[in-house]
Amino acid sequence: MLVDHHCHLDFPQFADDLDGIVARAGAAGVGMMVTISTRIRRFDQVRAVAERFPNIYCSVGTHPHNAHEELDIPVDEIVRLSKHPKVVSIGEAGLDYHYQHATPGAQAEGFRNHIAAARITGLPLEIHTRDADADTIAILEDEHAKGAFPALLHCFTGGRDLALRAVDLGLYVSFSGVVSFKKSEELRAVANAVPLDRILVETDAPYLAPEPYRGKTNEPAYVAHTAAALAKARGISTDAFAAATTDNFFRLFTKAPRAAASVVAGSTAA
Repeated sequence: MLVDHHCHLDFPQFADDLDGIVARAGAAGVGMMVTISTRIRRFDQVRAVAERFPNIYCSVGTHPHNAHEELDIPVDEIVRLSKHPKVVSIGEAGLDYHYQHATPGAQAEGFRNHIAAARITGLPLEIHTRDADADTIAILEDEHAKGAFPALLHCFTGGRDLALRAVDLGLYVSFSGVVSFKKSEELRAVANAVPLDRILVETDAPYLAPEPYRGKTNEPAYVAHTAAALAKARGISTDAFAAATTDNFFRLFTKAPRAAASVVAGSTAA
């Protein structure tokens, strides 16, 4: 079984075929999905998707692109919303200097607020970091010194130093379809350096579809192709890699019940 811990099933690209997308994910061996919040003020839409399907869960948080819009939402409100039984993670939050839709200062403030929520709730923080390796690790190390918190670097495209220093802090590192691209040799090398018990896979759907679907709308079923690419790069079987990443998911996402995962390949995840 595989888990897609980071997709955006509330996005309009999926509105007309959500049942089909979930069915195709199950047929591809994806037993559980987590649909990710990008704006707390639109959390109801994310939660509604999770409530509709027994094996879909969700997060609550504000994407760094939108950080400046929601700095008035206090940490205790994030904590309150996270108590819903379908919420298994915080975020996504972090730093994105590629576009800078929000200022670095606003992003950093939002990032630290979400870290505080992860620390209080014990739910893992889905960290978005792009073109911001140095500031990301600086904030992580500073905040970790104040108290540990569960977290992962999602859709990782950064450097080896950030990945391994994050692992040293107890974080996990997750890879999307980008790692399957022909010119992603360097990223695959980073993935190979991450210990097997700290690696995760995701789609970030509808974005970043892996080979052979690159350029098309991504969906959770395609996480199987990302997992296969990583397994090949590590020289292990796809079944072994799927088992490892699924165990890693449930170790980190402690609120997500294995028993809720759909029946896959003739057996249950329980």
